[in-house]
Amino acid sequence: MNFRIAVKAFIVKDHKLLLIKRRSNDVHKPGAWDIPGGRLELGEDPYLGISREALEEVGLELQILLPFDVHHFVRDDGQQITMLIFLCKPKTDQLKLSEEHQEYLWQDLAAAKSEFPEWLYPVVEKYFKFKLNQF
Repeated sequence: MNFRIAVKAFIVKDHKLLLIKRRSNDVHKPGAWDIPGGRLELGEDPYLGISREALEEVGLELQILLPFDVHHFVRDDGQQITMLIFLCKPKTDQLKLSEEHQEYLWQDLAAAKSEFPEWLYPVVEKYFKFKLNQF
């Protein structure tokens, strides 16, 4: 079985969520908007993994507040993924996008559903439902 654990950083600053856009030649979902994160190394601690991924993809050190969502899905290549989503805040404002991505956007969390990637909007709803905007 081809199974991996992945982590994603739901990074919030001033009631806005950091979105990053994959390169148009990316193997997995080219040109799609996403949030920072990726697959863990085998045996890697999820907290260390999300910190590593955020540094690699957007150059940010994070304050990890809490894990607050889990998704399970199968990638186009057949790999099964269990993804942990962590609520985070950036420790600095010095964002540096990796070569894997072509642009970033701080999206207002109160924006219309259509302004977010489809898979992410239920996570945004959960952010408000559980009053995580108080962090």
